[in-house]
Amino acid sequence: MLANYLIGLREGIEASLIVGILVAYVVKVGRKDVLNKLWFGVGIAVVVPLGVGALLTWGPYGLSFQAQEIIGGGLSLVAVGFVTWMIFWMGKTARTMKGTLHTRLDAALLGAGWGVVVLAILSVGREGLETALFVWATVASVGGSWEPAVGALLGIITAAIIGFGLYRGFVKINLGKFFTWTAGFLILVAGGVFAYAIGDLQEAGLIPGAGVHAYDISTIIPASSWYGTVLQGIVNFNPSPTWLQVIGWVAYISVVTFFFVRQHRTAAPSPAKRAAEMTTSTQQPVAH
Repeated sequence: MLANYLIGLREGIEASLIVGILVAYVVKVGRKDVLNKLWFGVGIAVVVPLGVGALLTWGPYGLSFQAQEIIGGGLSLVAVGFVTWMIFWMGKTARTMKGTLHTRLDAALLGAGWGVVVLAILSVGREGLETALFVWATVASVGGSWEPAVGALLGIITAAIIGFGLYRGFVKINLGKFFTWTAGFLILVAGGVFAYAIGDLQEAGLIPGAGVHAYDISTIIPASSWYGTVLQGIVNFNPSPTWLQVIGWVAYISVVTFFFVRQHRTAAPSPAKRAAEMTTSTQQPVAH
């Protein structure tokens, strides 16, 4: 649940920042008449991921075991790809997010402003789709338990509260450090989902090595124990992985961590300055 809470929190705060920047700019340029259109687009961006999550959850029912494993493994790989891209995208574009959204919004405000609906759907919907896909992958990896989904929902609710506080200026947090630390944690979570995807594809017969375990520590950390359940829920812990799962997990963690650290060492300005800029950009202008 903790892993998905952080996923929901991180993605929710990203979405809240985007909405806050859009709303603040619309108010600043005196186009309050399009606020309803903006919120309509945000509403669609929220509903679509819910539909995608429902389709992923109930769509595969009735299929053969092999087909379900192929779909599960394939979509888990897609989820890992989305999350990995999200981590590096945020580190690269956080400094220019405000300016980019303002430029796109200027174009969307032309005429009656219906382009704002499309901009809201694309800007916010991406975060929702990433969340839906990754949460589904983690739910599937722990045997269909709904705790991860509940954790993600609680994270999104928390993010909405924090986002409102940032917009109103009631809350100030170091967003640079927040995104950096949560990104590091999500690398671990994504590594677990990547290993799970390999296991699914092995079970489906698409990848060899099924049943050939690298080790088995289930007697030391039983999967059914409370601590085994906690580890499984946080980092998709598997007490008896195959050799390919171990190799895949180590390779993913090593490669992604290397490029993540390199990106943050060469990034400028500092995370604290980026956080201050992003926090300021979401605050509502004072009316005179």
